Amino acid sequence: MTDIAAFVAGLPKVELHVHHVGSASPRIVAELAARHEGTTPVPADADALASYFEFRDFAHFIEIYLSVVDLVRDPEDVRILTYEVARELARQQVRYAELTITPYSTVRRGMAAEAFCEAIEDARVGAEKDLGIVLRWCFDIPGEAGLPAAEETLRIALSQRPDGLVSFGLGGPEIGVPRPQFKPYFDEARAAGLRSVPHAGETTGPSTVWDAIHSLGAERIGHGISSVGDPALLAHLAAHGIPLEVCPTSNLRTRAVASLADHPLPALVAAGVTVTINSDDPPMFGTTLNEEYEVAARLLSLDPVGVAALATNAVSASFLPTPDKTRITDEIRAYAAARP
Repeated sequence: MTDIAAFVAGLPKVELHVHHVGSASPRIVAELAARHEGTTPVPADADALASYFEFRDFAHFIEIYLSVVDLVRDPEDVRILTYEVARELARQQVRYAELTITPYSTVRRGMAAEAFCEAIEDARVGAEKDLGIVLRWCFDIPGEAGLPAAEETLRIALSQRPDGLVSFGLGGPEIGVPRPQFKPYFDEARAAGLRSVPHAGETTGPSTVWDAIHSLGAERIGHGISSVGDPALLAHLAAHGIPLEVCPTSNLRTRAVASLADHPLPALVAAGVTVTINSDDPPMFGTTLNEEYEVAARLLSLDPVGVAALATNAVSASFLPTPDKTRITDEIRAYAAARP
């Protein structure tokens, strides 16, 4: 293990861009596939999942992702999945995570919204008690399902309002899914106290990021890597302190970038934009949050002090209360200071 890898392995962290179903480990996916054998294309063999998770492009990734979503069919599936995601994050020294959850995708398959929310809350409370990790939720509109999905996601968020819910998001494909059409739903969510964290600028250009800012009131941007193509946008992000949730390996695996060497992360940092490092759908992309920090360290030529500073970015960009931000930041700094 390299010095940076060893440092990252013990580094206290915050994860801001990680998807609920997309974080299901191969073991959990295989178990769910076996339970629903004959009604799913997802292989029930953990080894076969590696080839199943080879994505031709972003559209193919969405197709495969939805096939895994379809495996989550009852509240116990939801509870187990959520708790296991928390376990994996805690293993990587994650102290706090804002998990992106798409309730519409499960509720439309027949699960009651109340049962779904009870299951994630049960897992959240159990994980904090057993594992010491704090989870919060971002309820996410699947953009490919259009305005009916937006309306239902907002209804679930506001009618159920689980204790862990802090933000409102928009995911799925960007191409053919204009951000401005979702403005009324984000306006209502924001009026109810939820924070705005849409995906934008992953597979489309800077204009999508501008739309997320102007139409959706984005406080953070999921991905946002195409911002590098617009100097005015970079200046706006830097001046207004709008962080980007960057997921390098995800961008490579979905073909949003041709290679890690081509990743715009260094240019974003050079422009003064606040970046956070995240894992997105880690088992599907064959990565972990720890590995994403190692990738970022290589791309940015960081030493351990620089890696620790990157970790504090995520704390600052989180929706944690100030005392909790201070506590985790102090823990990161103490860890870095104690390393030789």
